[in-house]
Amino acid sequence: MGTHLQPLALRLLALTFPLVAKGFSDETLEKAAKSEGYCSRILRAQGTRREGYNEFSLRVEGDPEFYKPGNSYRVTLSAATPAYFRGFTLIALKEGKEGDKEDDHAGTFQIIDEEETQFMSNCPVAVTESTPRRRTRIQVFWTAPPAGTGCVILKASIVQKRIIYFQDEGSLTKKICEQDSASEGVTDKPILDCCACGTAKYRLTFYGNWSEKTHPKDFPRRTNHWSAIIGSSHSKNYILWEYGGYASEGVKQVAELGSPVKMEEEIRQQSDEVLTVIKAKAQWPAWQPLNVRAAPSAEFSVDRHRHLMSFLTMLGPSPDWNVGLSAEDLCTKDCGWVQKVVQDLIPWDAGTDSGISYESPNKPTVPQEKIRPLTSLDHPQSPFYDPEGGSIKLVARVVIERIARKGEQCNIVPDNIDDIVADLAPEEKEEDDTPETCIYSNWSPWSACSSSTCEKGKRMRQRMLKAQLDLSVPCPDTQDFQPCMGPGCSDEDGSTCMMSDWITWSPCSVSCGMGTRSRERYVKQFPEDGSMCKVPTEETEKCIVNEECSPSSCLVTEWGEWDECSASCGMGMKRRHRMIKMTPADGSMCKAETTEAEKCMMPECHTIPCLLSPWSEWSDCSVTCGKGMRTRQRMLKSAAELGDCNEELEQAEKCMLPECPIDCELTEWSQWSECNTSCGKGHMIRTRMIKIEPQFGGTACPETVQRTKCRVRKCLRGPGMEKRRWKDAREKRRSEQAKKNIDSEQYPVCRLKPWTAWTECSTLCGGGIQERYMMVKKRSKSTQFTSCKDKKELRACNVHPC
Repeated sequence: MGTHLQPLALRLLALTFPLVAKGFSDETLEKAAKSEGYCSRILRAQGTRREGYNEFSLRVEGDPEFYKPGNSYRVTLSAATPAYFRGFTLIALKEGKEGDKEDDHAGTFQIIDEEETQFMSNCPVAVTESTPRRRTRIQVFWTAPPAGTGCVILKASIVQKRIIYFQDEGSLTKKICEQDSASEGVTDKPILDCCACGTAKYRLTFYGNWSEKTHPKDFPRRTNHWSAIIGSSHSKNYILWEYGGYASEGVKQVAELGSPVKMEEEIRQQSDEVLTVIKAKAQWPAWQPLNVRAAPSAEFSVDRHRHLMSFLTMLGPSPDWNVGLSAEDLCTKDCGWVQKVVQDLIPWDAGTDSGISYESPNKPTVPQEKIRPLTSLDHPQSPFYDPEGGSIKLVARVVIERIARKGEQCNIVPDNIDDIVADLAPEEKEEDDTPETCIYSNWSPWSACSSSTCEKGKRMRQRMLKAQLDLSVPCPDTQDFQPCMGPGCSDEDGSTCMMSDWITWSPCSVSCGMGTRSRERYVKQFPEDGSMCKVPTEETEKCIVNEECSPSSCLVTEWGEWDECSASCGMGMKRRHRMIKMTPADGSMCKAETTEAEKCMMPECHTIPCLLSPWSEWSDCSVTCGKGMRTRQRMLKSAAELGDCNEELEQAEKCMLPECPIDCELTEWSQWSECNTSCGKGHMIRTRMIKIEPQFGGTACPETVQRTKCRVRKCLRGPGMEKRRWKDAREKRRSEQAKKNIDSEQYPVCRLKPWTAWTECSTLCGGGIQERYMMVKKRSKSTQFTSCKDKKELRACNVHPC
């Protein structure tokens, strides 16, 4: 490689083969890097380059030709089997720039997996490996630069054994240009058509890795789950969701509520652009060991027109956070079908809710924002927050494997493995992994096969959990399933053909009326005795689409594939669906059925004991103060229909929180008093009493006295009238004194003390009240003098305004 070996090459080789770079120290490399300017020596690394060498590739998710400023894109560096690489460097440059200056670099990278990738110490804008080891792929996020940057060149160099590959063009270089205003709204997804032949069938398996152990900050312990998976295989003319796009109503309902109903409706409305609707069940709780619950999976098909696959599932509870794939292309440039896709997933924000934590209250984002990946710097209260801006730990992984192909294949590069059909043989377990703390009965005999033909079915056996000595160690399932076929189809029979599953039915040969459709299967294994296979490999049946081809008939799609049986053993139900493409032309009602159901039979059920999870934590009290209720739950680890389980799955108990606030309570207002003057202007008052004083922070008492103006006859002025009033008042006092004397004579044993002085006014202004009392001096012991009581008088005071 000559004497001009650059620091990148030396660093990578030193990590991989220390003896190769023995004569160079870290200090030497650091000085060399600094002497040549900002990251420039990375780009001038010398190495072997082969024309047309495609063993390694650099790919931007969706293969976009244009980028939207500020959007994030997943970048993958991978090696084709059986190749691998030990080290790498990834950098992004403005077109025509050499990387000598900081301004030459475009956009920013975001680390996804810290165990695989890190930023280069001598060139912080570049990404490199965390540890030198054999690997076949790495992934990072790249955020596009601001508007006006122009085209960007993503460059990669890799180290494999002692060879450094760096390409200025070809599979390790990707050019992506800024999307101009004229193309705004045009999708970034690939425009290229698929050239593959036939169809391919895939299995999607979803592995959740979101748990309290992996993501401890504010983890929602009681309600964590993955919502039902929803997606489809589709054409480039239909995009379910994408980074930088806006969430549809269906995506919003999945993102916020975990409901796939609207999303499935949107997918089925695109029937011409969709081949298969992808559905898998929700997971409660979000994570369980695979020996307790199998990873959810779903099968789907692709063809030349509909060769993309998208799906999403909600991370719950959360404001609007999801994971998934968008328009993953399963068609290769070599006109074949991808064998396997493995993608690690981080959460993304649907842009419809502004919550910042798992259980934030509903807070719609207005106006709606674009879909974007979450980062560790979004908000300090985010469960993924990292003040140093590190990567978000992965929450899930999805594996997409090709399990079958149908029809003539035209790819020019042969496959490395024969995956025409899925292998029916179960994997042999090398040893029994049952914990010693789990005591079981013996396995029951295998049930009859659910298939009576040479199609693949399954059979089941069961055992009873007698004791669980250590509750902290989970016990594996008490059920065991095994693939099987009907009588005479065993692979142990040397004269029997081993056949694959039937491939999905072809579309009906007509779009209206009665036609035909067909399906195929393949010979998996020929008879050992050398005889020919006489089992049919193709089936044809009649099909009816839009039976009545008249103006009064509906135009509907073909029936979709049957859902899985609702029961895992015994009798269940299965359903299939179709969509209405067009209502009758004459305006009449559409009478076509869109759902069809029929019975399905699974292996016979055997009664087994209940397998229950531990109780959850108690819920919060149902009230915020005072007495309430709280609950806790546990779950069945085995399907409920497999046995009679009468154990309670929910418990409730009373709970007590601090006393609730007690508000002030008052009596009704009294009648208005008489006017305080005998003539002219005056005022009247009315009062109410406090029945319950406020307690524990309750509402304070309002006013208890109200004052209003009153007007009596005009006062007559003159000395004669004044003398008359004085005379009337004197006569009134004499009359009252006489009455008291009579009372005293009539009831000599009931004597009252004189009136007390008036109390202080209850308020300083605005109208208050004063009180005075006349107490009994001597009370009769006889019960007949009931009128001998203490007396009380009220009067208004401080009636001037405040």
